[in-house]
Amino acid sequence: MRRITSTPRKNTLRAAALIASAAMVAVGVQTGSATAQPDRESGATAVQLSAAQRTSALRDAQDGAAATAGKIGLGAKEKLVARDVVKDADGTVHTRYERTYAGLPVLGGDLVVHVKKNGARSVTKATEATIAVSGTDARLAPAAAKKSALAASSAKKNARTSADAAPRKVIWAATGKPVLAYETVVKGVQQDGTPSELHVITDASTGAKLFQNEAVETGTGTSTYSGKVDLTTTKSGSTYQLTDGARGGHKTYDLKQGTSGTGTLFTDADDVWGGGRQTAGVDAHYGAAVTWDYYKKVHGRNGIRNDGRGAYSRAHYGNNYVNAFWQDSCFCMTYGDGSGNTHPLTALDVAAHEMSHGVTAATARLIYSGESGGLNEATSDIFGTAAEFFANNSSDPGDYLIGEKININGNGTPLRYMDKPSKDGRSKDAWYSGLGGIDVHYSSGPANHWFYLASEGSGPKDINGVHYDSPTSNGSKVTGIGRDKAEKIWYKALTTYFTSNTNYKAARAGTLKAASDLYGASSAEYKAVGAAWSGINVN
Repeated sequence: MRRITSTPRKNTLRAAALIASAAMVAVGVQTGSATAQPDRESGATAVQLSAAQRTSALRDAQDGAAATAGKIGLGAKEKLVARDVVKDADGTVHTRYERTYAGLPVLGGDLVVHVKKNGARSVTKATEATIAVSGTDARLAPAAAKKSALAASSAKKNARTSADAAPRKVIWAATGKPVLAYETVVKGVQQDGTPSELHVITDASTGAKLFQNEAVETGTGTSTYSGKVDLTTTKSGSTYQLTDGARGGHKTYDLKQGTSGTGTLFTDADDVWGGGRQTAGVDAHYGAAVTWDYYKKVHGRNGIRNDGRGAYSRAHYGNNYVNAFWQDSCFCMTYGDGSGNTHPLTALDVAAHEMSHGVTAATARLIYSGESGGLNEATSDIFGTAAEFFANNSSDPGDYLIGEKININGNGTPLRYMDKPSKDGRSKDAWYSGLGGIDVHYSSGPANHWFYLASEGSGPKDINGVHYDSPTSNGSKVTGIGRDKAEKIWYKALTTYFTSNTNYKAARAGTLKAASDLYGASSAEYKAVGAAWSGINVN
């Protein structure tokens, strides 16, 4: 493995050198190689575990799951399945669980158990409803649930739809009273060419559709070019491959305009990359490396799933495909080539945004619908913005504009604005009771606005040559605490306090807990977090 340099590209951005060693965030106060993250102000800082230590921590949590279920008051038919463990330097342990009932998965039943060093215990739940149903024998046949799900996908005008796996029986607890239901996953292709993995929940007694959720999360753009950058590659025989051994073995493939499979691994004879089809591969590989390095250096995260394993990237997807997407089912990032197959969507901000969907999927699993869906999108905007600042690229300085380089509107304006989201004509500046009913890319606006206010404060300000003027919904003046602290507070809330059903009110509570953990309940940081939420009408 060696570090190499790609050839320049037209209209390039000269990128800062990547950090040599990489891996991503946070769990475990243990002996051995686990060390606390730097530059934090309290013992609530998460500490790192090796992959083996994390596996051991999860195994220990699962071994004690039955006892934990009893201590937090779950019923006899309920069991816990450990999914993540975060250990803070002060000895607090946050264990994230999925829940089952009579052996069936409880969707929307996830919870996080927080245990302090002195044994004090608290729980954050996705739902406070009691999980109980009259029985687990379904009146509705699985075939009827499948038919209903296929109809739901057809109503979205998806093409080539199929439900290869039989519907699975679940307990639906994400909304209303828990009920016995079926979950059916319908695969197909969305109208713009994006793959579809539509999850449809059907009431197992009445056949009514209770919920549907598209699992393939997309971003939109036309490409920002990374220019001459450092890459980490691997030599195999006489050729070099876009395999990043320093970052969990992340691989970058050429789909050659295909829409399925892995594609062909990019290779080169002399380890000097760029030109032709390689250029998109260089950008994709670079974007994955920067995103990995951001999470590792800033949050201590050891890969998207925090297990030290790299995802993979696929460039040159489809024909004239003007989009890019993260797909958790393949643990991969995919980029189209844009209109006319001439503008690959392999921009750094696209990569960081989309791969942050993977981090959310590995932690809180915010449902991609309603207010939780807006928070899911905002999380990707927040960390995409943070990664852009982290890259410290003098040709593309960090800013609070989303997609400012992709020119998706054709007039040089960005896709979204964090200081005043409504400037894009569709996003919302503040929370209101109907926010959960709009597209998640626009209901993300208030959370993006919160991040700007928490970072920089309200009113006029110039940063890296960009002028901002952020209002508040209540006319208050907010003083920011700096982006570094704001992003760490959001990250801690995401990984230890958010659940699949977190809404704006719960996000406020979670970030306040995170600020209290990190900086103290009487700190300026805690007060600023609350003031920023008040500034977007979440009180």
